[in-house]
Amino acid sequence: MERAVGTVVRGVRAPIIREGDVLEEVVAKAVLDCAAAEGVSFRDRDVVAVTEAIVARAQGNYATPDDIAEDVRRKTGGETAAVVFPITSRNRFAICLRGIARGLKKMVLLLSYPADEVGNHLIDLDLLDEAGVNPWSDVLTEARYRELFGETVHHFTGVDYVAYYRELVESEGCELTILFANDPREALKHTDVVLACDIHTRARTKRLLKKAGARVVLGLDELLTEPVNGSGYNEQYGLLGSNKATEERIKLFPRDGQRFVEAVAARLREATGKLVEVMIYGDGAFKDSVGKVWELADPVVSPAYTAGLEGTPNELKLKYLADNDFAALEGDALKAAIVDSIKKKDGDLKGSMASQGTTPRRITDLLGSLSDLTSGSGDKGTPIVWIQGYFDNYAKD
Repeated sequence: MERAVGTVVRGVRAPIIREGDVLEEVVAKAVLDCAAAEGVSFRDRDVVAVTEAIVARAQGNYATPDDIAEDVRRKTGGETAAVVFPITSRNRFAICLRGIARGLKKMVLLLSYPADEVGNHLIDLDLLDEAGVNPWSDVLTEARYRELFGETVHHFTGVDYVAYYRELVESEGCELTILFANDPREALKHTDVVLACDIHTRARTKRLLKKAGARVVLGLDELLTEPVNGSGYNEQYGLLGSNKATEERIKLFPRDGQRFVEAVAARLREATGKLVEVMIYGDGAFKDSVGKVWELADPVVSPAYTAGLEGTPNELKLKYLADNDFAALEGDALKAAIVDSIKKKDGDLKGSMASQGTTPRRITDLLGSLSDLTSGSGDKGTPIVWIQGYFDNYAKD
C-alpha cells in the first residue's frame, strides 16, 4: 500500500530532570518506552531532539548574580560601564542585568529602539513616525523618551521594561543613566568600558566599539566562560543563552553537547539497530507576526548535533514542477514525472529555478523550530521530540 503519511513528530514525555541525572540514559529510555507504548518502529534517520534546558539542568550549569558580579568586577574594574543593546526580557536578561549592576558603581544602559534585537518593541513604529523620530540618527534620553511616548508596555507581557530595568539596576545600588540609540558608539561619550549585550550582532558591535577607541569591550559571551566560585559556565557562549531559574539563579546554555548527542545516538543504535540522529535544540528561530518577536534569544538553534544533520535541504519545489515543467500532465502521468524528477535531481540544487521557494535554512535550524513548537515552553512535559520521515520525499514509498 502506498504511504499516506510523511513527517511525523511526537513530543515524548519524560521525568522531571534534576541535577546529576544521567540524561543520555533518561532520554534513550523515554524514547524507547514511547515506541513500545505507541507500537511504533524505529527507522534509519529518525531524529531525537532534546531541549537544551534539561541538558543544562542535568549538568547543574547554574550561576547567581553574585557570580556574574564578581566576573564583571574582575574584567571591567567595577566602576562605570555601558551596557549596550540588551534584549528586554525578564526571563532572558533580568538576572544577568542584576548581576552586572551588582558588579558596577555606575551604569549607562543603551537600549536599541523601536525594538530590541529579537523584536521586543519598546515603541510602536507608527508612534515613532508620528513623533518625527529617526531611530538611525536620533539619540533619546529617558526624559525625552517619556515625553514623546509616555508609559509603554510590552504587547504580551504588559511590562514597562524601561521602568523595570531602572528599578532592577537601582535596587543593586548602581547609579543608572538610560539612553535610546542604535549606534553603539554613543556609549563612548559616557565611558570607555562597554558590555556588548546583543546576541547575533555582537561581533559587529564589538568591532565598531574597538575601532572607535573603547578601552574595554566585552560581550555576554565573555562573561562566565569559566567557573566563578564553583559556578556553572559555558566556555563558548558565556551568559548567552541563559534563562532565569529563580530570582537569584540563572541556568546557562549547556556544555559538552557533542559528547551528549553522540552518547544518546549510540544507546539508541545499540537498542534498535537503526541510525538515529540526535540534536540539542533551543529557541526555534521563527517570528511572531502579532507580537513581532523573532524567537531566537539563544546564540544558536542547536549547539550540538550528530553528523547526519549537517547541511541544508536539497529539495525541489513540487508546485513549481507541476505548474511549469509538467503543466500539460495530469493524474498518474503527472505524479510519475515528478517522482522521476525527484529521483534524478542534482546533488546540489542551489540556484536552480526548480528549487526556488524552498526554505533556505540549515537542517538543524528547521528541525529546531519544529521541535521548539512541538515541545513548547510551558507545561507540556515533552522536552524530547521524536521526528520520523523528515528526510523522506514524495518519491519514497
